[in-house]
Amino acid sequence: MAETPPDRLRRVNSSHMDLLLMKATTLKPTALPATYAELIALQVPRPIHDRTAYDNAVEIVHALAGFKLNRDQDDYLQLMAKLVEDYERETMPEPAPVAGIETLKFLLTENGLNANDLGRILGVNRSIAYRILQGARNLTAAHIKKLSARFAVSADLLLA
Repeated sequence: MAETPPDRLRRVNSSHMDLLLMKATTLKPTALPATYAELIALQVPRPIHDRTAYDNAVEIVHALAGFKLNRDQDDYLQLMAKLVEDYERETMPEPAPVAGIETLKFLLTENGLNANDLGRILGVNRSIAYRILQGARNLTAAHIKKLSARFAVSADLLLA
């Protein structure tokens, strides 16, 4: 029985959709092709225009990144990473900067600390620590230096 054109197209579109709907767990670095031509056969590098293409490109970048690669794999990784970066820059807004006080509150919470502990870290009494956390008092340069050292974070995070 001869295959009609719409049936053939349906089969091609179905297999194309299977590729588009790859799960992040399907690619393993050891299973990825070694040559540039084989990598292109897996996914042709082209500008990303939708979330599905983005997810597939990210999956390939994650599968390749952090492993010892040959030159073809490294070239392909760099190109795919650039395409992902371009898409993210065009479609995803920059996160708003976090205020220094919010960063401080987060660091305290994550480390199971409170305003009393903050006072001890800064070498001030607890009422000053409470006022800092309420935004009624600013951190000094000395405070930021102590907090940066205590939490091993850049002072820039506490300045915003």
